[in-house]
Parts: sequence; C-alpha cells; structure tokens
Amino acid sequence: MTIHRLQLAEPAQLDKNRLAEIIVRLGPRGADDLVSRAMEELAVQLAKVHKGYGRGAMAEAQAAAEKISEVAAHVGMPGLSRVARDVRRLAGGHDGAALAATVARLGRIGESSLMKVWDLQDLSI
Repeated sequence: MTIHRLQLAEPAQLDKNRLAEIIVRLGPRGADDLVSRAMEELAVQLAKVHKGYGRGAMAEAQAAAEKISEVAAHVGMPGLSRVARDVRRLAGGHDGAALAATVARLGRIGESSLMKVWDLQDLSI
C-alpha cells in the first residue's frame, strides 16, 4: 500500500496580462482603487461562503461563491474563480465530502490570492 500526502498549499494564480489591461484602461490610481475594492469584496464573500457552509445555508454559500467567481475573473485570478465555481456547483448537490474539500481549497486559494495581490500592491501596481 502506498500512502500519498496531499499538497495543502496551492500557489495563487494571477493573470498579469489582465492586471495590465486594467492599468491601461483605468490608470495606476484607478487600477489600485479597483483592485483594493475587489480584494475587500473577495474577503467578505470568502467569509460568507464559510459561514453559509458552516450553517448549512447552501443558497448563501452558492451566492457568495458566484460573487467570488465573478470578481476574481474580473481582476485576473483565474484559479480562485474556477474553485469558486466548483463550490457553487457542489453546494447544489449531495456530495458532502467533495463540497467540504472544495470549500477548504477555496479558503486556501483565496487567502494565498489575497496575499499575493496585497504584496503586488506594496510594490505599487
């Protein structure tokens, strides 16, 4: 029998081309404002997913996951957007183990994505 360890850390994916498009369209200050508001919204919605999931309020978790997916896609976080879509889909089904694992993954990727963007902002977008 072989035992495999699961990787519980996953690097954040940032689409730097998407961020560059935002900077060109809005300018540095506008891009910084947009990204800052997006990061705040993502943090709020991540908490709502976890809260809804923990209470068994799947509609709440689904709505928050959908918002995460939209915001993350808009600011160039394709991995976070994809995992949020997975949570939304699983929250409507009957696979509790898959949902629990994916909600946990969303939390990890969400945290690493937020940290990576905040680090970029420290370097000035």
